[in-house]
Amino acid sequence: MFSYRHAFHAGNHADVLKHATLIAVLRHLTAKPVPITVVDTHAGAGLYRLDSDAAHTSGEMTEGIQRLRQQLAATGTPPTELIAQYLEVLDHFQSAAGESAYPGSPFISKHLLRSEDKLKLFELHPTDARLLEKHVEQLEAQRQVAVLREDGFEQSKKFLPPPSRRGLVLMDPSYELKTDYAKVVDTLKDHLKRFATGTYMVWYPIIARPESQDLPRRLKSLAMQSGKDWLSASLRIKSGKVADAPTIPGQSQARPGLVASGVFLINPPYTLKAALKEALPQLVECLGQDHQSGFTLEGSN
Repeated sequence: MFSYRHAFHAGNHADVLKHATLIAVLRHLTAKPVPITVVDTHAGAGLYRLDSDAAHTSGEMTEGIQRLRQQLAATGTPPTELIAQYLEVLDHFQSAAGESAYPGSPFISKHLLRSEDKLKLFELHPTDARLLEKHVEQLEAQRQVAVLREDGFEQSKKFLPPPSRRGLVLMDPSYELKTDYAKVVDTLKDHLKRFATGTYMVWYPIIARPESQDLPRRLKSLAMQSGKDWLSASLRIKSGKVADAPTIPGQSQARPGLVASGVFLINPPYTLKAALKEALPQLVECLGQDHQSGFTLEGSN
């Protein structure tokens, strides 16, 4: 436990999908003149640097945000609206904090929220929790943003329902423990009883583990049993076979790493499916590396 740190994965293809979707959701929720509360159950450090030792150790940003920018520039293709909004948010942080700055979900949320909105950030990892607190202190937004060193699965319920009855719960645990998959479903069951009209967004890795393969089905069943609209999207950038990974002379064969991930939403914005339908083919075109790349998109309507 606590071995996972998102600094090694910041800006990868999974972040591109997750953060582009998150931005679209928040833009929709903040369009109405009613305050919202955003609850982030696994917030991480909040802000990362793509020139850090951790980022260079994995090099995952080269298959994510860096490749996206490079491919768009090389082809001269204008980004879709959803991708353009994502790049606009990144440009804001990079102009303020340097070209290597990459915002995690807490800073993306804070950037898009209004003064009347609230942000609740949960993080248990000792190092990331300290970094998150330090980063949030620099924002001088303590009344708006709360950082809690507590179990986001268990303790996030205390903020539901929010006073305005409008808000978003984001769940993107590391899934370092296979029990995280069941906790996602159980937490959603509880939260839907407390806050039935809330928007819920779950990110998950698509890996060769039964719990991972089964999670979208379980989330779909939960949404249907609850009578809620749902939306599911996934992005794959390449084959997951070890044999297809590049071989470096004198070194053992590299593993392909995470090659696919998904997002599942309950009570999604009605505009999101159309936005993803337009954006996902462009993400595959820019980030895909072989014939196994592709996307899925389905929903209740």
